[in-house]
Amino acid sequence: MKDKQVTLFGASGLIGGVLIKQLLEDPSISKIKIASRGPIKFVHEKIIFFQISFSDQKELEKSVADSVVVFSTIGSTKAKVNGDKNAYRRIDFDINLSIAKSCLKMKVNQFQLVSSGGADASSKNFYLKLKGEIEVAVFDLKLPSAVILRPSLLLGKRNEFRFGEKIAQILMPLFSFLFSDNYKPIKATSVAKSMLKYSKIKPLGNHVIYNKEMIKDL
Repeated sequence: MKDKQVTLFGASGLIGGVLIKQLLEDPSISKIKIASRGPIKFVHEKIIFFQISFSDQKELEKSVADSVVVFSTIGSTKAKVNGDKNAYRRIDFDINLSIAKSCLKMKVNQFQLVSSGGADASSKNFYLKLKGEIEVAVFDLKLPSAVILRPSLLLGKRNEFRFGEKIAQILMPLFSFLFSDNYKPIKATSVAKSMLKYSKIKPLGNHVIYNKEMIKDL
């Protein structure tokens, strides 16, 4: 496979941190541009770091320029925004849509976005509705290839401690046999593997990758 350059947003998160390691190990990836608001812990000859403002469209465009695939694992939590729904929306919706628009303008071959299982723009649940709305907005851009992944509860070690999620990570695997494959807990490494897989396939048009498909990819 011809060497290629990719861009990653959200390298400090659970999935992003796992994905960057897989990208570094992939011999077909020549350069990895990491776009972040703050410093990153990764240092490697393949990595090019862009410290940017996500509200600056020009900086976003520069960070995705010449990349064949752009990954976004950006997402917030109620705790991080102190329950401020507007702040939550600015991160999960506005930033991701700005990244997608930058991909369209800079003619990126594929944009991948990590969403959530149960995402639905018509949901009464704020979180699931927000995730559904960004999915619709991204698909409406008609990018050459747009891949949205909907994982269930993520299993893995985060940089920050989340009490509720930690308890769920302990308990849910014990009862996972009660859930359908779309709602079983899934390892962050499995999600990252699916992202890498679809970055190589680059299916044309809009595609949603459900939790059960990522589990089957193991």
